[in-house]
Order: sequence, then structure tokens, then C-alpha cells
Amino acid sequence: MPWEKNFNTGEALSEAMHAFWARGYEATSISDLVDCMGVNRGSLYATFGDKRSLFIRVLRHYGALHLHDWVAALTHAHGPRGGILAAFEEAIATAIEGGSRKGCLLVNTALELSPHDQEISEIVKECLIEMETFFHDMIRQGQAQGEIPAHVDALDTARSLLSLFVAIRVFSRSRPEESLMRSVAKQARTLLG
Repeated sequence: MPWEKNFNTGEALSEAMHAFWARGYEATSISDLVDCMGVNRGSLYATFGDKRSLFIRVLRHYGALHLHDWVAALTHAHGPRGGILAAFEEAIATAIEGGSRKGCLLVNTALELSPHDQEISEIVKECLIEMETFFHDMIRQGQAQGEIPAHVDALDTARSLLSLFVAIRVFSRSRPEESLMRSVAKQARTLLG
């Protein structure tokens, strides 16, 4: 009789994402994944491959949900300057509401695995570039609409905003103090003129 999958792949992938996000790659065992995903080992390996292959799929899934879709929503819901500032406000709100200290899976991965795994490093790099591009595009649009002064260097400012954004994500794990994160966000506002 042929093997038949009896679970929802998308839901299982989301469960794996939350496990890796909460514990990190190294601290998440295959047993943890089997338990949280509600699949047996054979199904996990047959559907997703080994732990590293699953993690790569999880990173791409996270990027689609928590970066691509999120950036599109910010762009649609706010003007250029407002979209940039909303990104910071949402990052702070996520960190202080509910007491979660998970941070950002991409930033966590950048710190844990990127120095040791070239393929994972490239995925993280692509996502960070996407965030930088969002900031850059919003600055340019803001300048065209008169919301952001023309003297603001779009590329340098986008890179500085990315650095500040990553800092908030790191602080959300290590020092989730609202006043600290708000001072970082204040610097973002200052950079926009």
C-alpha cells in the first residue's frame, strides 16, 4: 500500500516554525518537532527531509509571512514615513505585549547559524536586503511626496534604519524594556528628518 500523508503540510510547517523560533535551531530536537508538528518521524523525513532541510523551509515560510506579507501590509496601510515608523512601532508592540521574548526568527538565525552555514546565511541576507529595500523605497517615496526631506541620503538612511530595526529585535530577546526600544525608535524618527 502506498504511503499516504494524513496531516496538513502548511500547519505542520507553522508548528515547526514556532518551535525553532522559540528554541533556536540547535536546541530544537527531532523529538520536539515530531511532538509539536503532530507527525511521526517517518512522515517528517518523507515530507520535509532532514532537520536542516525543514529549517530552510521554515525560514522561507517565516520570510513569506513575517516579512513579505508584513512589508506589503505596511506599504498599503501607511504613507512612506508612516510605514517606516509603523514598522518600528509594531516591532516594539510585539516585544512588550504578551511578554514573548522570541525576537525575530531571521535575526535569531543570523546570530546562531549564519556564520556557520552558507545557504542559511544567504536566506537571512536576502531577507535583510528586502527590509533595507523597503526602507529605501519608502524614503524615496517620502521624498517625492514631501514627507521626508530631500537632503536625507536614502541608501545610508535605509541601512541605518535596518541596523536600528535589528537592534530592537535583539533587545526584544535580551532587554525587552519598552523605554530602551522606544529610544532606538526615536533615532529612526530623527534619521527621517
